[in-house]
Amino acid sequence: MIRCEGPRLSLSGPLTVATAGELASAGQAHVTAGNVVVDLSGVTQVDSAALALLLSWVRAARAAGHRLTIDQPPAALVSLASLYDVDSILPLAH
Repeated sequence: MIRCEGPRLSLSGPLTVATAGELASAGQAHVTAGNVVVDLSGVTQVDSAALALLLSWVRAARAAGHRLTIDQPPAALVSLASLYDVDSILPLAH
């Protein structure tokens, strides 16, 4: 599920290959409209599709001249980002 509250985009539930496709288009317009914080505090499960989704949103936001920050990433996402060596380009809030 995706919920937009001003510049904050909150995701909840699993962020996996089964859900990333529908979330991709739902979030695309938000990340290109202005600076946005993607809140992952409600995400219950991630896989590599979560990384692909977030990286596509980062690219789209940057192409539009905006900034995207990922807030409260699950530990599993941080581990995957490190494993795939994309942690340096994924804007994770600490």
